[in-house]
Amino acid sequence: MEHNLAVGLDIGTTKIVAMIGRKNEYGKVEILGIGKSKSLGVHRGVVNNITQTIQSIQQAVQEAEVAADLKIDEVTVGIAGQHIRSLQHSDYITRSNSETVIDEEDIDRLINQVHKLVMLPGEEIIHVLPQEYKVDGQAEIKEPIGMYGGRLEANFHVVVGQVSSIRNIGRCVQSSGLDLEGITLEPLASANAVLSQEEKEAGVALIDIGGGTTDLAIFRDGIIRHTAVIPFGGNVITEDIKEGCSIIEKQAELLKIKFGSAWPGENKDNEIVSIPGLRGREPKEITLKNLSKIIHARVVEIVEQVYVEIKNYGHEEQKKKLIAGIVLTGGGSQLKHLKQLVEYITGMDTRIGYPNEHLAGDSDDDITSPLFATAVGLVLDGLKRQERKKIEQQEDVVDDEEAPEVEEVKEKPVKERRSFLDKLTERVKDFLDNAE
Repeated sequence: MEHNLAVGLDIGTTKIVAMIGRKNEYGKVEILGIGKSKSLGVHRGVVNNITQTIQSIQQAVQEAEVAADLKIDEVTVGIAGQHIRSLQHSDYITRSNSETVIDEEDIDRLINQVHKLVMLPGEEIIHVLPQEYKVDGQAEIKEPIGMYGGRLEANFHVVVGQVSSIRNIGRCVQSSGLDLEGITLEPLASANAVLSQEEKEAGVALIDIGGGTTDLAIFRDGIIRHTAVIPFGGNVITEDIKEGCSIIEKQAELLKIKFGSAWPGENKDNEIVSIPGLRGREPKEITLKNLSKIIHARVVEIVEQVYVEIKNYGHEEQKKKLIAGIVLTGGGSQLKHLKQLVEYITGMDTRIGYPNEHLAGDSDDDITSPLFATAVGLVLDGLKRQERKKIEQQEDVVDDEEAPEVEEVKEKPVKERRSFLDKLTERVKDFLDNAE
């Protein structure tokens, strides 16, 4: 596969999307091809049928290959699902020599210490994200490298997940004849695709409403502060319509998309949809008012759960206020009047997030739909990984001595800091290779 190409594979509960993208000369991302298939073996973001998932992945990948007229060998995959949780943790190290400046090794030591936290059985740390550092009690340091100090401590945002679920995803990708280029947390991928740097600085909550799960990522001062995965999404709404109106799932899904609204006040009592009966039975008549009441009840529940997580982060404290409010993305964000409902429940400014932040100007409207936010984010992540690989290869070639020291300090942390997921990817790969 060409060097400057990346493929994002979003394995969701309702659909699997393969997206091929490359950077153009202006640094924007062009989407060359996209393929999507119905996801059959995934429930609430977790693979529960390997064979069906492999078939769906192959179908999506094939479609993308035909669209872009390219062969795909490696992909960047997103992980989400109800097994992901996050916690806050502080840790410190005492340096043996406070006469020398703090360097990456100290930070690595501190981060590796966090990796030793004891987890529940079957859980593993996926992501350790430093929030801010303290050096000898001096607080709110963003970048301690190059400073003097004896005691280095930090607050960490630690994301934890079920190893077996992650390995199953790796297995599906490998069995589909693809290489794992990288693994990324889906809320982070969606955030990259949808949020602007200003929003991340000001404080923003990204809510990605998928089919099986709703992902939340909270940023403030440009740093990710909180992540959560709530095991409800658009499918539960469809399920409720199906039960409440006694119709089949396909009809419920269509009803939701075409006539559904999260705000029951706006439908008149006499607005009625007629649904053909099954196999010669009488057609069913459903009032739109009832439909939106069913949807409203479930959406309120999802939004309230997300709002609890936002409060857990501490949004109500003055220092932690999310000034940019909420950004909604994912397929579920296309529900009519959802923005107004979210604003009403949370009292926070809300907008719908379209993944066009880094895309080239002439991208199709289809691609910039909130449906594809995660896939676009995974492509961006894949492209970033390749750039890092290139830099590393060049660094190996160029003799280190020539580079001025100041630059080294700047360059390296980025490389190191991003590599927890790379380590995870390596571990998953090793496991799969040895398990055969």
